[in-house]
Amino acid sequence: MKKRTDNFDKFANPKKGSAIKEAFRQEKKKIKQEARAAGEEMRKKKIDKMRGIDTSDKEARPAAQKFRPKDKGKPGVPSKKYEVHSSNKSEVRSQKTEVIKQLIPDSRLQTPDSAAGPMPLNKFIAHAGVCGRREAAELVKEGKVTVNGDKIFEPGYKVTGNDKVIVKGKQVFLQRNSVYILLNKPKDFITTSNDPQGRKTVLDLIKHATPERVYPVGRLDRNTTGVLLLTNDGELAQKLTHPSFEVKKIYEVTLDKPVTKKDMESIISGVTLEDGFVQADAVGYADSKDKTVVGIEIHSGRNRIVRRIFEHLGYDVKALDRVMFANLTKKNVDRSKWRFLNEKEVRLLKFMNKSFLRKNKDTE
Repeated sequence: MKKRTDNFDKFANPKKGSAIKEAFRQEKKKIKQEARAAGEEMRKKKIDKMRGIDTSDKEARPAAQKFRPKDKGKPGVPSKKYEVHSSNKSEVRSQKTEVIKQLIPDSRLQTPDSAAGPMPLNKFIAHAGVCGRREAAELVKEGKVTVNGDKIFEPGYKVTGNDKVIVKGKQVFLQRNSVYILLNKPKDFITTSNDPQGRKTVLDLIKHATPERVYPVGRLDRNTTGVLLLTNDGELAQKLTHPSFEVKKIYEVTLDKPVTKKDMESIISGVTLEDGFVQADAVGYADSKDKTVVGIEIHSGRNRIVRRIFEHLGYDVKALDRVMFANLTKKNVDRSKWRFLNEKEVRLLKFMNKSFLRKNKDTE
């Protein structure tokens, strides 16, 4: 049985001190350095491959074949920085362009939509900023997507940027620029791209934020408030919502009556709901003087899971606020307001940093 957390100090009593902050900075610095080193190594290998250099046995290669721009002009060293062998001029140009791409950071390259290679139709729709991959797959199966005039029902059908893809009567295109927005969601807003009933949606709160089409990652029901991520990065959205990654979430729950110690233990050991067994990763009183306010950490992404846990135990949820999602918090973001994620936050999300994944996942 998992150890019960008596004090939910992840947000009720946040840790302070320069030592804690410095340790966090060092962790992010290490991740950045490792990513940069891996990128440099990959670029070097690709450059060597373009120049016809065998990278499988670097020690056995003659020194004259090694890529050393600083030795330019010396005997036995290629006089050109990028040496390309071809009698076809257009091929030479394309190979040089490929080499340059390896040296320029990806963020500075704008790849034309038509240059995108074949990809599954549901992935194309997700990368177009319509919705996540799973929702896109459902749209395809429901017959709401056409490709070059033909209705397609197979989510894995391969398409490229040259194909004309229409979703629910509107043509969609691959996104050129990725956008990441953190919203502090208020009550009475629907977490969806559009609502047939004409109710207010979270997109109404960020309508002037970006010209790109973004959509919410996961869902918060109408009366739940707090951290919500919106993006047009379909690949990242897929990872953050897929059950296999077990991305953790932290909620503050306000109830109609004090939560008993017995029920706290039940939440940790697990309860069986109508759709199966579920257990929290941690739970505790947010305020030791007020036992009607509880903090709960959970990785399950099932619909209304937190509300249903407490309702199953006989409590009425008066307020539910998500205070953390994948290490993103609503700090310095007032209710109904939003901000763009910074570069470091995006990088940590893309690398699926272990700090916001379920800690005991690898040990179970």
